[in-house]
Amino acid sequence: MKSPGRSSKQDQVRADGARGAVRLDKWLWAARFFKTRSLAATAVNGGKVHLNGARTKPARALRIGDMLEIRRGEETYTVVIKALSTRRGPATEARLLYEETTESLTRRQIQREQRRFQQAAAPHPEHRPSKKNRRRLMAWKGKCG
Repeated sequence: MKSPGRSSKQDQVRADGARGAVRLDKWLWAARFFKTRSLAATAVNGGKVHLNGARTKPARALRIGDMLEIRRGEETYTVVIKALSTRRGPATEARLLYEETTESLTRRQIQREQRRFQQAAAPHPEHRPSKKNRRRLMAWKGKCG
């Protein structure tokens, strides 16, 4: 029989803490890779997160020392789990949950520089087109009659 004042959810949290395991989607949210747990679960289901080189599910239990490959937009992070947490704290605490590999850091810096150079090389107009110019442009593209 359960003790009064203790819910099954509290028992579940304590059982997870006793095993030393945390759900993947909770950890990604706590480590601030995704803004919500729902976004983290969607990314995992979509194949954007790989655990030790293989696709996984959001409820997969993580262990310290596991390696995650996380694709978020154009950036790919390769991290080793250093600590487990289900609480989302400040960014400084979240940064202590993982360690990014040096290859991942250098690859992201190179990609960031390449994107910066591509943006600098792309022509940007000085101002927005006027209504008259927009109509001419749309007519030229064949979108307006």
